[in-house]
Amino acid sequence: MQYRARDLFVLPGLLSLSRIPLAACFALLVDRPAAAALVLFVAGLTDVLDGWTARRYGLVTATGMVLDPVTDKLFVLTVAVALVVRGHLSLSDVLLLSTREIGELPLVAWLALSRAARSARAEQPSANAPGKLVTVLQFIAVCWAIFRWSGLACWLAAAAITGVLAAVSYWMRSLRTLRYHAS
Repeated sequence: MQYRARDLFVLPGLLSLSRIPLAACFALLVDRPAAAALVLFVAGLTDVLDGWTARRYGLVTATGMVLDPVTDKLFVLTVAVALVVRGHLSLSDVLLLSTREIGELPLVAWLALSRAARSARAEQPSANAPGKLVTVLQFIAVCWAIFRWSGLACWLAAAAITGVLAAVSYWMRSLRTLRYHAS
C-alpha cells in the first residue's frame, strides 16, 4: 500500500483531520468545562466514525492507517499540554493517561516506515476492544480533570492499566499478522 494525498479527502481522512482543529478548540476552551467536554465528545465521535467508515465501506488506506493514530496522538498531546498548563493535571498524571500512546509510538513509526507492515495490517483492519476501552477511560479521566471532580486518581489508574493492555494487544496483533503474511 502506498501513501496518496487524495486519501486525505475521503470521509475517514477528513474525520481524522478534523481532530486537529478540535485539539486547538480544546486548548482554548479548557477552562470552560462544559464546552471542553463537548469538544472531547466530538473528537471521540470522529475517532469512532473514521475507523468504522473506513472498514465498513472499504476505504482502508495506507494514508489513513498512519493519519488516524497521528491525529489521535496530536489531539491527546494537545489535551495533555492544555491540562498541565492550566493546572488540571500533573506531568505524572499525563504519563498515566498516556500509557497506550507511549506504547504505540514505535508501532506507529513501524507502520509508517514499513510497506510490508502496512499491507499486512490493511488486509485485517479491525477495531481493538482494549484500545476502545482505554479511549473511553481516558475521556472520562480528562472530563474528571476539567471539571475538577474528586476520584481522578482511580480513573487515571484504570486508563493506565488498560492502556498497557491495549498497547500489548496492538503489538501482538501486528506481529501475528505480519508473521502470518511472511509464511
